[in-house]
Amino acid sequence: MKKIIIVVSCLLLVLLLAQTGAAQERKAGLTGAAFLKIGVGARQVALGTATTALTGDVNQMFYNPAGIALKNEVLQASFTYNKWIADIGHNSAAVSYNFEDIGTVGVGFITFGISGIAADRDIPTDPALKPFQIETNTSSTYDYRDMAYQLTFSRYVMDNLALGVSVRGVTEEIDGLSTTAFALDFGSTYNIGVLDWVIAARFNNLGSDMKFYDIAFGLPLQFSIGTAMVPIKAGDSKIMVALDATKPQDGPLYFFSGAEYTFMDMFALRGGYKFNYSGTSETPGLGTLAVNSTIEGLSLGAGIQYELEGAGIIGVDYSYTQMNLLDNVHRFSLKFGMK
Repeated sequence: MKKIIIVVSCLLLVLLLAQTGAAQERKAGLTGAAFLKIGVGARQVALGTATTALTGDVNQMFYNPAGIALKNEVLQASFTYNKWIADIGHNSAAVSYNFEDIGTVGVGFITFGISGIAADRDIPTDPALKPFQIETNTSSTYDYRDMAYQLTFSRYVMDNLALGVSVRGVTEEIDGLSTTAFALDFGSTYNIGVLDWVIAARFNNLGSDMKFYDIAFGLPLQFSIGTAMVPIKAGDSKIMVALDATKPQDGPLYFFSGAEYTFMDMFALRGGYKFNYSGTSETPGLGTLAVNSTIEGLSLGAGIQYELEGAGIIGVDYSYTQMNLLDNVHRFSLKFGMK
């Protein structure tokens, strides 16, 4: 009965979020620190970031902190390289360790930025305007760098229920000017006990505002619920499907979907897609125009892992993301696990 109540409650919450998202107007640009919206981990991105219900994966600290809880491994580590659009570097690293009687503790960071941007400075030559000058740097180039660093804790409070929390620091720096904020993530996962069916929820980026000069902006607050299950399993091969419903503060309700085919417990093929990013806008004089709130399209990926004589695993994951108008994006993740 308890399982039925949990499932029904989640379904009702999805319907409530759908109605709220349909009624709320789009509020693009309401939040800052946009790099926190970019997917982390090649496996997660290949699944269309339908990641809320994934478990036992160290990169889940960047999505649902409850998902890093370990049962069959003592340690996990991962590093992801991503050359984002416009040659911007987007890299991450994460490590988690399972303390048997306490829980799983993880640390991680994300870097995002580019150096050597040509500066077009507006420096007044009129002495009367000098007191009003804000621009003080004189170099011909400048750097842009964002960073997030965090501590995550998760544990199984019941055999099938894991809870997690992350404490995150966020910094943004451009041309020597910087700002800092702090945020919390909360998450949960529950394994229903059949078909490896997991339902989960997460709340991300609840924290302080960032501020440049006199302009303050919040972090990209969002709430997600998701589910994942393995409907087909035969021997050492299986198919996993996942679906997320995500409501960001500055957008409508989005749906993320993904599927993963694993065979020989060694190779994996993945695909994912995001829904509800396309809409319309009424523009005076132009009528109804199509509007897309993302340039991302289909995601695909693959992975391979090798067991180290029962001591652990080492593996590599790859993802490809189709981008409209801009160069497509390729991500690589190296992962290691110790039993």
